[in-house]
Amino acid sequence: MPIHSRLHLNHRSSIAPLRRVNGLRSGIVLLTSVFVLAVSAHGEVQRSDEKTAAIPMRDGVILRADILLPHKGGPFPVLVYRTPYGAKNALQEYTTFQHALERGYAVVVQDVRGRYASDGVFAPYQNEGRDGYDTIEWAAAQPWSNGKVGTFGLSYPGAVQWLAAVENPPHLTAMVPAMTFSSHRNFFYAGGTFDLSWIEWIWDNIAPDIRVKQNAPGPRTDDEASAAWAKSGLDMESVLPLSAMDALLGIAPYYYEWLSHSPDDPWWSWADLRGKYGRTHAAVLNLSGWYDDHYGPEGATTNFKGLVEARRDRPNGTSLLIGAWVHGVKSTGSPKAGDRSFPDAAKIDYDNTVLDWMDHYLRGIDNGVDRKPPVRYYVMGADAWRESQVWPPPSSLTRFYLRTAGPGKPGLLTDAQPPSGGSSSFVSDPSHPVTDKYAEDSGAHDYRYLTDRTDLLSFDTGPLSADTEVTGPVDSHIFLSCDCRDADVWVRLYDVAPDGAVWNEMSPGIDVQRASFREMAKGRQLLNPGQIYEIRVTGGVTSNVFKKGHRIRVQVSGAFFPYLSRNLQSGELETVSANAKKATIRIYHDRPHASYVVLPVVAQ
Repeated sequence: MPIHSRLHLNHRSSIAPLRRVNGLRSGIVLLTSVFVLAVSAHGEVQRSDEKTAAIPMRDGVILRADILLPHKGGPFPVLVYRTPYGAKNALQEYTTFQHALERGYAVVVQDVRGRYASDGVFAPYQNEGRDGYDTIEWAAAQPWSNGKVGTFGLSYPGAVQWLAAVENPPHLTAMVPAMTFSSHRNFFYAGGTFDLSWIEWIWDNIAPDIRVKQNAPGPRTDDEASAAWAKSGLDMESVLPLSAMDALLGIAPYYYEWLSHSPDDPWWSWADLRGKYGRTHAAVLNLSGWYDDHYGPEGATTNFKGLVEARRDRPNGTSLLIGAWVHGVKSTGSPKAGDRSFPDAAKIDYDNTVLDWMDHYLRGIDNGVDRKPPVRYYVMGADAWRESQVWPPPSSLTRFYLRTAGPGKPGLLTDAQPPSGGSSSFVSDPSHPVTDKYAEDSGAHDYRYLTDRTDLLSFDTGPLSADTEVTGPVDSHIFLSCDCRDADVWVRLYDVAPDGAVWNEMSPGIDVQRASFREMAKGRQLLNPGQIYEIRVTGGVTSNVFKKGHRIRVQVSGAFFPYLSRNLQSGELETVSANAKKATIRIYHDRPHASYVVLPVVAQ
């Protein structure tokens, strides 16, 4: 089954990539036998006599951590950072630890269960709630701790914070979870489709260390894993059924466990934060980027709103910060996302952002973070930061209707009600799916090359008569029928410039819905061929000013490979079957079935 070529970058790692680290930053020195560091008032690193901390979990498993202490004073507030990517790698990669020491924090940098120096068996995310709780409470009880604990980190180190927080550790006082998720339904899956990037995440980030521990064959270093992925990664992702991909057998049994549980399975409850926000009292700063991996901006906004709702009768202590960034700490200090450039004002100082939050809530410093509006977001196109008391900010929810289009011939996108009658169709072929040639590079890119494809439909407004700001959730209502039992519906939002450039406004995966999971609470419901269904695509979110003379484009397709698994369209699941079929998908435009997209238009 031929698939268009791609090499998908690892975006799960908060240190992506961790491959070529040239030494220790900011004067931090780690010795193989001594891992507790002390920093003098002059910034000189001094060695203490303590060894690596062995932290017992409630089930007796020992997790190990490096402990960093200021040279003088104490007891100290404590910052806990938990990672599957190697505590020593984190200390090499990030300056946050050094800056935290300089501000008077003790720092605990821990390998999570089953990774690097820690004992136990690694099962991604599943043990992080209990282990995080136990680690936080251990840190609070140490003689060098004043009992106030904060957590920080991005991606997996962001997720572990939330999973621990909803266990309600009493001494967790503040946290800064960055670029992480809200629910398994938009993390392991997206809109009911399985996220294929987990294969590379395991192969590149997890498998090498596991092979070393097991003395198993295969790549054992980052460089070896990267070279092997470049050669065979596409083959791994192209295997159907997904469960037949055997490259991770014996290395990552949890991957095959995930495939055995559909997104509606209650088994996933451990990976769902929604409805649990009232369980934590910690002050939370949620951080993400408009071009973060698909789960990031949805996760940050959903988690923020959930906290606000849960804390109606208590001090808020929660904020939201979203910039024009891709996934990773480094991106927050860059004015570029993919091929789209922004002014330097789009950058932030990540370390200061994290530590200013901690200074107020852990050290009691009156630095004003609690007096700022709780929401701060970057508006692309306007190239300006905005603040708001609420998310989303006030807007006019405007329907833009999809009018008749043909393959390679954009139809109209208009706020006018459609006339009676009308539909558009395209043929979706799982063996030759719509693919993203920019899959190697996160961020914004020029997608004009897709316009002429015959297996998707595009809908454009006319040239805009004035600047038009869209800030908030994007909600699509697509009425369709299909000569198949199932289909995926991708609804992508673009900014079409006068020179013909077509810029995406969010990362792929935030904008898809599997038809059979259109009502997730009711489980999987296959389509009746020829019957018309309303499919809602929710989760998309952005902030962009479409400039005067530009056009707004909505593009509908049945696939956008290689981000998520392909719908076989036969009614069989790709996890257990390879039986794929072509299908004609028809989009309706008549009054009873008027397909439309709701855009939150902000008054200028």
